[in-house]
Amino acid sequence: MNQLHFPILSLITFIPLVGAFFIALVNEKNENLIKWFTFIILVIDFIVSLPLFFYFDPSTYHMQFVERIPWIKSLGFEYHVGIDGISLFLVLLTTFLTPLAQLSTWSAVDKKIKLFNIVILVMQTGMLGVFISIDAFLFYVFWEVQLIPMYLMIGIWGGPNRVFATMKFFLYTFAGSVLMLIALMALYFLNYHFTGTYTMDMVKLMEIPLPAHIQLWLFLAFFIAFAIKVPMWPFHTWLPWAHVEAPTAGSVILAGILLKMGTYGFLRFNLPMFPDMTHAFALLVIILSIIGIFYGAFVAMVQPDIKKLVAYSSVSHLGYSMLGMFALTQVGVEGSILQMLNHGISTGALFLIVGIVYERRHTRLISEYGGLASLVPVFAAFFMIFTLSSIAVPGTNGFVGEFMILLGAFLDKPIYGIIVAFGGLFSAVYMLTMYKRVVFLKVTNPKNLELKDMNKREWAYMLPLLLFVFWIGLYPNTFLSRMRVSVEHLLQQTNRSVKVIDKTQEAQLINTIVVKKG
Repeated sequence: MNQLHFPILSLITFIPLVGAFFIALVNEKNENLIKWFTFIILVIDFIVSLPLFFYFDPSTYHMQFVERIPWIKSLGFEYHVGIDGISLFLVLLTTFLTPLAQLSTWSAVDKKIKLFNIVILVMQTGMLGVFISIDAFLFYVFWEVQLIPMYLMIGIWGGPNRVFATMKFFLYTFAGSVLMLIALMALYFLNYHFTGTYTMDMVKLMEIPLPAHIQLWLFLAFFIAFAIKVPMWPFHTWLPWAHVEAPTAGSVILAGILLKMGTYGFLRFNLPMFPDMTHAFALLVIILSIIGIFYGAFVAMVQPDIKKLVAYSSVSHLGYSMLGMFALTQVGVEGSILQMLNHGISTGALFLIVGIVYERRHTRLISEYGGLASLVPVFAAFFMIFTLSSIAVPGTNGFVGEFMILLGAFLDKPIYGIIVAFGGLFSAVYMLTMYKRVVFLKVTNPKNLELKDMNKREWAYMLPLLLFVFWIGLYPNTFLSRMRVSVEHLLQQTNRSVKVIDKTQEAQLINTIVVKKG
């Protein structure tokens, strides 16, 4: 087990919040001081999080770096945090990606700079809290905390349609939060019914012997809450608006981290707590995931806006993650978790790329560009590498994740792997077509002749992402070895009390649900 004897998870989680408090005391006219202080706080947070990787024990599935303090004793709520191989890299992804996103805003955000940086720091605390919480009520508190900063980020610093995008984002995600709260309350009282104790400990909630009909409604409540956050088709319609209207840093954090809260929720709640329903609904989730993969690809093909194209690619790529997860195979689930990391790196990098060119030309229309390879060759090279990563070219991080997901799906049912393999083909079509139109061909717009190549600050936040594209692509075992035992235990939980459900019963169950919902 780990040998750290200080509350490292609390330190990582609340360093940004303490930083936000000190920034609140700084005069808002000291803009450079605010930017540098925020960046330094976020870098310190990343450095403090690195011991999690080196001291993590990959031989056990038990939660590590655990902190447990009574919180609301009369209700059985605790400040109970820890991580395992599933949450480890999501914590590290958060501490790694946020300072890069903040660094990208230094010239892009020119109003309310003090508030903007406070919002980023508070959001960091909320996101980290979600990934470390073992107490389900604490999980919900952090889940709601991060909703407000993103609402402000889009609503204040967003584009011309920011009010509509903000309202759609808030209403969708808040509706999911309400369903989650109802389901958590039900689990809370059900646990008391079966055990005589009040608790929100996730580990104990997983042990409740829930009848199938109760599992059904709780599974659906959590499913909708997390499907909205992922977002899965057809719960995805808020995402393109949020991405397009959000500032660059908002899009990076949204794609890179916030969406992973949805996939992480499935791994923490739906799969281990409701095993019968997980197996009963696996086919339906796989079908929705496949639809999302192709839908996202087809809609991305016709987008005139680079940022909107990347936004729809998120719907497609996270469809792969959900497919691998509900294939319920070891390699599929590991590929799903790795794909969460890959998506955060590659799609986050693509949003940063869009931000770089938008700062120079103040347009994201594909038709406004062309011939950038001869004008800004370094930018074009970075753009090419992250494009190849996004379409899963061998040697890049995207290939490893998608290949494992396809293999996991194929092991479940070969037809899934065969169908989804074509999703990669369409991904290549829309990404390479966009890249050709923006970077190659002739320079037809005279406004592009004055474009300047990447500066030192842009190099600083793009190079770390480039490193991980090839690190994961060439040596993924660094990451897979630390999640393997936790994934094995997760699948044991998912299979622990599965009742034999034949195809007829499965069809009747799904038909009953559809009729009741209708």
